[in-house]
Formats: sequence, C-alpha cells, structure tokens
Amino acid sequence: MADLPASSVPPADRDADDVEHHPCPRCGVAAGSPCRSRSGAVAGTYHTGRFTKVGRLAKLLRVQTPADRGPGQPWRPGTPPPAPLATDAPTADIRIGYARCSSLTQELQSQLDALAAHGIDRDKIFSEKISTRVRVRPQFEAALTLARQIKAHAPHCRVILTVYEMKRLGRDAAELTALADHLVAHGLVLEMLGGPLAGLYDPSGPGRMLFAFFTAMAETEREAIREATLEGLDAAARKGNHGGRPAVITEDMLHTVLRRRAAGESVETIRADLIIPTGKRKGRNPSLASIYRALAEHDKAQAYPDAVAQAHSEFAELTTGT
Repeated sequence: MADLPASSVPPADRDADDVEHHPCPRCGVAAGSPCRSRSGAVAGTYHTGRFTKVGRLAKLLRVQTPADRGPGQPWRPGTPPPAPLATDAPTADIRIGYARCSSLTQELQSQLDALAAHGIDRDKIFSEKISTRVRVRPQFEAALTLARQIKAHAPHCRVILTVYEMKRLGRDAAELTALADHLVAHGLVLEMLGGPLAGLYDPSGPGRMLFAFFTAMAETEREAIREATLEGLDAAARKGNHGGRPAVITEDMLHTVLRRRAAGESVETIRADLIIPTGKRKGRNPSLASIYRALAEHDKAQAYPDAVAQAHSEFAELTTGT
C-alpha cells in the first residue's frame, strides 16, 4: 500500500497506514502491524490508545481494520514502516559570521564580540579590514565558500550568514542584489544583528520581501545612472566635448588614485602628486571634488556597466539620427 500514490489508496487503508505507524500501548504490537485481540487473532478495530495518536483520527469512536489486514485471522507481525525521512527531523542552525571595517583606523573588535556573543564559533567567523570600494574581499568570499560547503554536506540544516549590520555586506544595491541572488541560489539565510533591518531573512520564506526590495533598488539605481549618463553626455556635447571623462582627471590619474588608495593611502595625500596635464589649470593639482567626482563615475561604471553602456548607445543613436 505504501508504494501507491496517496490519491489511489482508499481512505480506510490510508487511515490504517497512519495508525500502524505507531505501536499499540494496549496490545503491545510494534509499528507496522494491526492490533491483536486477546485470542491471538487480528482485531476487528484498532485500539483507542493507538488511533488517537493520529491527529485527524483522534476524535473518532473507532477505526476499522481493513479487510486486507485479515481481521479475525491469526495475527502475524507486519512489515515495520520505513524510518522517517531526514526532512522530518528537526533542522539545526549553522551560522557563519562575517565582520568588516573599511579602513585600518576603524575598530573591528566590537563586531567580532557581537558575533561571538550570538553563539557563532570563532572558527566560523571571518573578518577583514578592507574598503567596500574594493570589489574582491577575500574573507567575505571565504565565508560564502564555507557556507556553501556546509549546505552541500548538510542540506537539511539551515545555514545562516550573519553580519552585524547591512553596510558590512556592500556599498550599493547592485552588490546587495548580487549577494541576494547568491544566497537564494545556494539556499542560504541572511541575518543582521543590528541596524534598521535587524533580523533573520530566509529568501525562501518571509524574508523574500527583503530580497525583492534589493532587486527593486538595483533596478531603480541602474535606471538613474543611465539617465544621469545621458544627461552628462548631452551637457558635454553642448560644450563641444564629445569625449567621456573631463580632461582635468585623465585615465592615468584615475588609475594612480585607484592603485594608491587600494594600498591604504588617503585621497588627500595622493592629490599632492597629481598634475593636471592640459587646460586652464595645467600644471596645478586637481581639487578633491574633481577626484571624488571621477571616482564616483568610475564606481558607477563598475557597478552598472550595462546601464552606462546602454546610455552611450542611446546617445549615439540620438546624435546620429539612427
């Protein structure tokens, strides 16, 4: 009976199968067998203390033994039911902690203490001092790798990536959306201990609303960047500048800023070594505002390359009339 689809099993047999998943406290038969009468025959009904263990049958006065169990015939032990599936077992929570601060001068210990106080083993806490502007964060990738490995070997456990607050995860909606997609794909859960969105977010449960919000944020930001790029290209064209970045910050200068800042130098220090090569301010240092503006444009292009490329393509079509 147990091998047949549930829809093809008669109700009486389904009731009997459910009852026989439990041993009988009255006649002492093990699970998998019908009840036994005092004479040693198969009882015509299941004993009350047995069928009341099945919630949907608990209020019935009696549950008949189906004909295929041989009521009235000599009792013989039946086949024990299979062990419960692993999915029926209680699931355990396994947490992987991640802590980050954005510079060498910021303090990291409070995050580590909060993660440890939350019950996360020290060997499952990853930390690093690195700017969110750096796309590759080795310890963050290591935390995700461990979470994926644990989930693969223990699929019935709930594996949770825990951080102190959202800003430790990324700097913009694009990164948060990419992370959300990664967690969903690998069945991982996100947890934040502090901040305005503190709580546990399971992408397969109620927490999916947060992940949908990440996606909406990313789409809104992508569209805003596309429009801003179009407006910038149009403004530059009106001034006779058909290139991209303003000449005050050249590609070489930007590369220098990115390289030295990644090594830990401040923008203020780097600025003193930058010289404007052309224009009215030739030979002078660029302003901090110009450098930060160039960095912001670079970051947008890195985060949303499709939006920037789309804007350039649309602008080219508009200016050529195609």
